[in-house]
Amino acid sequence: MVRTQIQLTENQVRKLRELSLSSNESVASLIRNAIDRFLETGKPNRGAQYRQAMSLAGKYKTDQYDTAVEHDRYLKEAFGS
Repeated sequence: MVRTQIQLTENQVRKLRELSLSSNESVASLIRNAIDRFLETGKPNRGAQYRQAMSLAGKYKTDQYDTAVEHDRYLKEAFGS
């Protein structure tokens, strides 16, 4: 194996440590497995993407009642394109 250094966010480290404890697997092993999965498929884990997307659902508030339907229009107005 080759030793390498990476920088992770505090949130990533916290989640990795929690997963490490619950799965009885080292953080390094979790990272290696995630990299292997990414290299095999060429894309990140779908479950992780789903969890990330769901963590944002309902996070932001708006006075608009039709944001789910009219999101493209609101984005166009906001960015002026």
